[in-house]
Amino acid sequence: DMVVRLPGNRQVVVDAKVPLMAYLDALEADNEEEQNARLDDHARQVLAHMSQLGSKKYTAAFSPSPEFVVLFIPGENCFSAALAAKPDLIEKGIEQGVILATPTTLIALLKTVSYSWLQQKGYENAEQIRDLGSELFSRLSTMAGHMNRLGKDIERTAATYNRTIGAMERRVMPSARKFDALGVSAAPMPGLDGIAPEKKAVRQMSDQIS
Repeated sequence: DMVVRLPGNRQVVVDAKVPLMAYLDALEADNEEEQNARLDDHARQVLAHMSQLGSKKYTAAFSPSPEFVVLFIPGENCFSAALAAKPDLIEKGIEQGVILATPTTLIALLKTVSYSWLQQKGYENAEQIRDLGSELFSRLSTMAGHMNRLGKDIERTAATYNRTIGAMERRVMPSARKFDALGVSAAPMPGLDGIAPEKKAVRQMSDQIS
C-alpha cells in the first residue's frame, strides 16, 4: 500500500490490509465468552496475515528486496486486543521480517526515516564541500605557481631594463645633455627613471593589508 524509500537505495513496504472483521464482531458480541472467542479469531487472523507478508510475496515483487514489511493496524485498540490474545505476536512478526505498527508508531517510523534523509543530505553536502574545497585549493596552488613564474619574468625584465637605463646614462645621455648648453631646445633633456624592485613593493603592500 505504501513504499518508504530509505537512504542507500533501501526501502520499507507498508501493508494496511490487516483483517478486522473478527475484531468488529467482538465489539458486537452479546456476552463475554463470545467476545473472547472473536478476539482470539482476530489475533489468529492478524498472525495469519503476518505469515503471508513474511513469505516471498513482497521480496519477489520489489527490487531491491525490502528491509522489512510494516503491517499497519489502524487503531491502538485493535493492536492491543490482538496482543492480549497472543502476547508473542510481536516476536513472531520480527522472526518473519514483519513489524506491527499503529498510527502512533507508524508516524514515529516515518519521522525517523525523514530524519535519516536529512542526515544523508548533510553527508552529501559535506562531501561536495570537501570536493569543492579540494578543487579550489588545487587551482589556487596552480595559479600561485603561475603568478610566481610571472613575477620572476617581470623581475628579470625590470633588471634588464635597469641595466639598459644605466648604460644609456653612462654612455649616451652625457653627450646628449651637452645639447642643452648649446641651446638646441627650449626644454631640458629629461632623465631616465629605472624600475623599483617589485618584490619589495609587493611585500610592503602585503604587510599593509595584513
